[in-house]
Amino acid sequence: MFEPDREKHRQFFAKAWDKYQQAQLLEPLETMVVEIILIHPEYHCYLTTPYLDQDFFPEYGQKNPFLHLGLHLALREQLSIDQPKGIRHLYQAALLACNNTHDLEHRMIDCLAEILWISQRDKVPPNEKAYINCLTQSLMKNKVNYY
Repeated sequence: MFEPDREKHRQFFAKAWDKYQQAQLLEPLETMVVEIILIHPEYHCYLTTPYLDQDFFPEYGQKNPFLHLGLHLALREQLSIDQPKGIRHLYQAALLACNNTHDLEHRMIDCLAEILWISQRDKVPPNEKAYINCLTQSLMKNKVNYY
């Protein structure tokens, strides 16, 4: 099973943010990361060295800003390549109904986080069918009509 390197993941976000603040040229993936960081000003302070090693405990009500930003990035990458197949259609149709990309992404990353958690817990690949079903149900529950 693929085990991401937490330190490298966090450093990538911090480096992209630092390059942006220094007005340096960004790689395409760094540009995508900065776009996500810009819509989360509450996480800007975490992109500095003292926080890169910090643990975050959901059982104490703490949100992991790096996980949250990473889920946004993963979703945007999925949408860019329509993988799993059909995710782009769900997103575009739902966007017509809600017209708020940030809120829509949050609803979608809730499903992504759930599917990834189950995958890690059970030590199996993510279930794409369950993911699409979760997205469909979540968007329908919020009275989004995508057909």
